[in-house]
Amino acid sequence: MYLPAWPGLGMKEWRGTSGCHLPFPLNAQNTTYFHTARSAIYYLFRELVKSGRGVVLVPDYHMGNEVRAIRASGAQIAWYPATRRFELDVDGLRRSCQRARAQVLFVIHYAGWPQPIEALRTFCEEYGLILVEDCAMALLTEREGQPVGTSGDYAIFCLYKTLPLPDGAVLVQNRGKFDQLTALPLRRSGRIFTGGRIAELGLERIRSRWPNMGRHLMDWKLAAGRLLTRLRVERVPVGDTGFDVANVDIGMASVSRRLLTRLDYEAIKKRRREHFHLLAEQFPAEAVRTDLEPGVCPLFFPLLVADKAKAAQALWSRGVMATPLWNEGDASLGLHEGEASRFLRRHVLELPIHQDLNQKHLTYMARQVRDLGIALRSESIRDPEFQPV
Repeated sequence: MYLPAWPGLGMKEWRGTSGCHLPFPLNAQNTTYFHTARSAIYYLFRELVKSGRGVVLVPDYHMGNEVRAIRASGAQIAWYPATRRFELDVDGLRRSCQRARAQVLFVIHYAGWPQPIEALRTFCEEYGLILVEDCAMALLTEREGQPVGTSGDYAIFCLYKTLPLPDGAVLVQNRGKFDQLTALPLRRSGRIFTGGRIAELGLERIRSRWPNMGRHLMDWKLAAGRLLTRLRVERVPVGDTGFDVANVDIGMASVSRRLLTRLDYEAIKKRRREHFHLLAEQFPAEAVRTDLEPGVCPLFFPLLVADKAKAAQALWSRGVMATPLWNEGDASLGLHEGEASRFLRRHVLELPIHQDLNQKHLTYMARQVRDLGIALRSESIRDPEFQPV
């Protein structure tokens, strides 16, 4: 059996109903569509720096690309701590804000769980901060009936993490609109990249249904990719690690924009929630958290494992494309990283729960996790003094 990390793309999506109801941020005003979210972050913070807002509070638990984009914009970063539950350390945030005299608060909604945005809005008003919501992992999530990304002054979404798209990210300006950001002269993404990504997503769909045939087709696709590399055909990838300022001016592919009108967003959210609950029943004490309030659209199941690299390799060998989440932060973090962030980096393994899977896939994955014995012991998770080896 094969469980891809990404949702696949097939005829069902291409034949979807055009003109469907679009959720936030796809129905928002003052939006700009980019190839990747890091480009949106770079352009936004470049304008904030120009406006005199150059000191940014950033959580110590992050991917790295977003921080590199912020630093490339000319902003100065002040770190604040996260907790082991994908939440903000509010006391630590307040201390960091006072110490750094920050002007912008950058908040990450981890894996779909929303941060206490109303309290953070009040916090920003108290200290005169601009609030930027990183919703890259929280598309379709709501908090108390309000979509994430509507409370901050600005919000950034990564679309292809949740949806079967070749690429795509959205910058939303709720307040303090920079007119120049809605009229950027963005380049088109290359046709070879777009065609390759569509083929890859289609092959993932096939492989999840017919593993043997899909594997052979994927081998041919990879061989074609190696040939393009030898011929030095440039492709700007998505989902990779790094930030290249030379590629920030690429817009979202037109085919991705068309696909947005053909997806059933309510069904996508419902299926992701169902899959999360199935795994939460199997591993109630072996995850970062298993609570899922109404409105939350989870991106993945955050399983805690004793040895992340070995656990990922073991699952890959059995067809489960688990992802070792955020192994390292940005190099500038250094000694500023807190204990909770170090713990999460060493132990969080991302199990796929996307809408392209079914109950048989989920049952198979849960059985592999149990048989391999890779989950971190629950007593270690609860112990705040536990130090990873």
